[in-house]
Amino acid sequence: MTDKNTDQYKATLNLPETTFPMRGNLPTREPERLKQWQAMDIYTRMREEAKGRPTFVLHDGPPYANGDIHIGHAVNKIIKDFIVKSRTLDGYDAPYVPGWDCHGLPIEHKVEVTHGKNLPADKARELCRDYAGEQIQGQMQDFIRLGVIGDWKKPYRTMDYQNEAGEIRALAEMVKGGFVFKGLKPVNWCFDCRSALAEAEVEYADKKSDAIDVAFTCNDTAELAKAFDLAELSKPAAVVIWTTTPWTIPANQALNVHPEFVYALVDTGEKLLLLAETLVESSLERYKLKGKVIATTTGDKLENIRFKHPFYDRLAPVYLADYVEAEIGSTGIVHSAPAYGLDDFISCREHGMEFDDIISPVQSNGVYSDDLGFFGGQMIWKANPQIVAKLAEVGALMNHQEITHSYMHCWRHKSPVIYRATAQWFVGMDLPSKTDSKTLREKALAGIEQTQFVPAWGQARLHSMIANRPDWCISRQRNWGVPIPFFLHKATGELHPRTTELMEEVAVKVAEKGINAWFQMDASELLGEEAADYEKVTDTLDVWFDSGTTHWHVLRGSHPHGHEEGPKADLYLEGSDQHRGWFHSSLLTGCAIDGHPPYRALLTHGFTVDAKGRKMSKSMGNVVAPQSVMDKMGADILRLWVASTDYSGEMAVSDEILKRTADSYRRIRNTSRFLLSNLNGFDPAKDLLPADELLALDRWAVDAALQLQERITQAFTDYRFLDVYQQVHHFCVRELGGFYLDIIKDRQYTMQQDSRGRRSCQTALFHIAEALTRWITPILSFTAEEINEALPGKRPDSVLLTTWYEGLYALPAESDLSRDYWNRLIEVKDAVNKCLEDARNEKLVKGSLSAEATLYVSDELKADLERLGDELRFVLLTSEVTLKPLAEGVDARTTDLASLKVAVYASEKTKCARCWHHREDVGTHTEHPSLCGRCITNLPEGEGESRSYA
Repeated sequence: MTDKNTDQYKATLNLPETTFPMRGNLPTREPERLKQWQAMDIYTRMREEAKGRPTFVLHDGPPYANGDIHIGHAVNKIIKDFIVKSRTLDGYDAPYVPGWDCHGLPIEHKVEVTHGKNLPADKARELCRDYAGEQIQGQMQDFIRLGVIGDWKKPYRTMDYQNEAGEIRALAEMVKGGFVFKGLKPVNWCFDCRSALAEAEVEYADKKSDAIDVAFTCNDTAELAKAFDLAELSKPAAVVIWTTTPWTIPANQALNVHPEFVYALVDTGEKLLLLAETLVESSLERYKLKGKVIATTTGDKLENIRFKHPFYDRLAPVYLADYVEAEIGSTGIVHSAPAYGLDDFISCREHGMEFDDIISPVQSNGVYSDDLGFFGGQMIWKANPQIVAKLAEVGALMNHQEITHSYMHCWRHKSPVIYRATAQWFVGMDLPSKTDSKTLREKALAGIEQTQFVPAWGQARLHSMIANRPDWCISRQRNWGVPIPFFLHKATGELHPRTTELMEEVAVKVAEKGINAWFQMDASELLGEEAADYEKVTDTLDVWFDSGTTHWHVLRGSHPHGHEEGPKADLYLEGSDQHRGWFHSSLLTGCAIDGHPPYRALLTHGFTVDAKGRKMSKSMGNVVAPQSVMDKMGADILRLWVASTDYSGEMAVSDEILKRTADSYRRIRNTSRFLLSNLNGFDPAKDLLPADELLALDRWAVDAALQLQERITQAFTDYRFLDVYQQVHHFCVRELGGFYLDIIKDRQYTMQQDSRGRRSCQTALFHIAEALTRWITPILSFTAEEINEALPGKRPDSVLLTTWYEGLYALPAESDLSRDYWNRLIEVKDAVNKCLEDARNEKLVKGSLSAEATLYVSDELKADLERLGDELRFVLLTSEVTLKPLAEGVDARTTDLASLKVAVYASEKTKCARCWHHREDVGTHTEHPSLCGRCITNLPEGEGESRSYA
């Protein structure tokens, strides 16, 4: 009899088939998916599905409502989305309410640039509100495009009337606690902002400055002689100071020495100079003078001796101060201008100087007041050279040189910042609380100890910042901000005795009409006849107070995040700079109001840099815009890059890095496609086999997926997304691609469609696909949804409405083919694969199925391999496998396993036209001469092949 046309045998194979495409085409498909999510109102569906579960609340740190989002924004929102989605899969109700920070100078500045600086205040606020709203809409669309799921219909915005009112109420709570006071203190001041700056709004950059040594002639010569145990001074004496801020010399009011330092009186010929003893030599060298020390004393003996100002009729007393240092280049004596230095201010106040006595000639715009002698009306930076010249003119300039040093700059304008004493409102770090007498600093430090930090080093960083920070200046002199609704008595300067009650009345009006309700309000509306005695405060709150009090009006009450009084979010997550920003202000306000931080854990991520570790800038051309990545490659590629990067440090991104990420994505996608295509014709409702009917290899594969799922879910819990990515990718490459999927192809394709061997394989593939889809859901949300739709059986409307797959099961403890057994078998297969590859390269064989292999093995390994019987060849993907003692493999190929050597040779047997194995019986079957006996059995009319292991 003649053989059938061999092409007809192809119809008897179970070839893979799926609608899930190989190419992701993400830029096109993802927007379609977003429309689907929007149509089904996915966020509301997720909340309904999770109703009644334990809650997990990640409180969103609000980005600023200004400008397009950048790659750092994308990183932040994507990591948050990983967490919210993974916690949902964990079985939590994990709401996500996105927020925006809306007040502050940058928005006000944008409006001024567009509409002019001399707008009526109400109009300026109206335009600022409109501008912020427009910016939010643009940013929101980009965040949604990233695949971030949240309550985009009802985000929180700090400019929402209810939130502005909530901020006033939060301030009232802090007033009740006794933490808020008004004081004159040097604060960070930007001339461009014309406002005080928060610590977090100051950055450091190099600046060129005039470094000068200035002599102050002694006024109390008899007291100075006595301090050095001299009968008298033989010539004029002067103390020398060193400073890099000549512009502060006109405001000098004191000189500071360290009480324990040794100071020397140095005879230089024409005059005596007072210097720290350890700095005499270096100072004289700088002044190009020679001199001799004639006496020494300690700093405490110099207290209250007065010296003359170089060019004003004013005396500067010596005060003792521990902050004085004796560094090379200095003189060991500090010139003190209390209006322009915090240490100077504290020192002068401690020595009895009254607020009204402090000289502060620098105005808010950086210009000296007109009444300042010699330099009135001049900008301080431009006055520096003239001050130096004046010092030289009067003979007080000992040395002058230009230096480059790290100096404070405004983070918005990049312009130099000064300390400037102004009357401001402060939150006191060391004022005792009216409720428990503990200071805010004590409460905050205790709160830090109760907080989990990821990474752990964040705890020491925040602790140091709180332990050393000064009082918090919360007032700003701007239009676009939440008001500080205080009334001050015109005669006494005291707050109105009903301040907190009045603040509640203001909050009610602000909740109805916004912040203009305060600015347009006449004092008489609240105070009646008392109004004539009170002055209405026009300052606004620091924007860090805005975002720092969102826990007050977002995490409690009727809001979707609402908790009981004194709420705690499970997590705050932002960039590492927020230890001095949002984490910091939220900690202080939370501890002041509720006595504890508003969070249980803090997670920080690093900043994005290019492949060379450089910051991104448009001028360098190394900016990677998230919008461009999504348009060209898709959001899932960007999301996978975030997961594949260690976020605890700097996060490198470039076109080349993203291309490598796309390669990894394709591996995961192709693995998923293989699973789906081999589930063709599988109906889990009727074809799913119970665990005890699965072949041994399939039981192992499901168990391997279970072990991996346990590791993955723990990694998500621990916020180790890089670990998740690596383990999923490794599983696709190694356990699946490099082992299991290779082996099952023969069984899947050649066995009868409804055979136990094939349904066992499909059952395992179905379980793995179900699990894999959910593993990648937090990271590759668009792709996971696509896989979910392509899986057979009744599907949930969205994979986002599911939890971790519960259909996986472990290998029986009593199984002979244990986890260790299969791990050893993988090692053997790897070793044999390497030998087969070498043989192909040497052109000894064309492919693995055209080869036969003899394994020379130890007795122990022989016993392991013999358990599989003839099915060992299916595992090793060769047409024949022979086992022989290790000692006989003298000329065989060595492997990485000491217990294994391998000989590979081309099979001389005939190739089966259906399964492509080279078998001895091909050609011996009359009806099907081109088939092996196994394939004849597997034809639809055949009895079917029986497998036990692989």
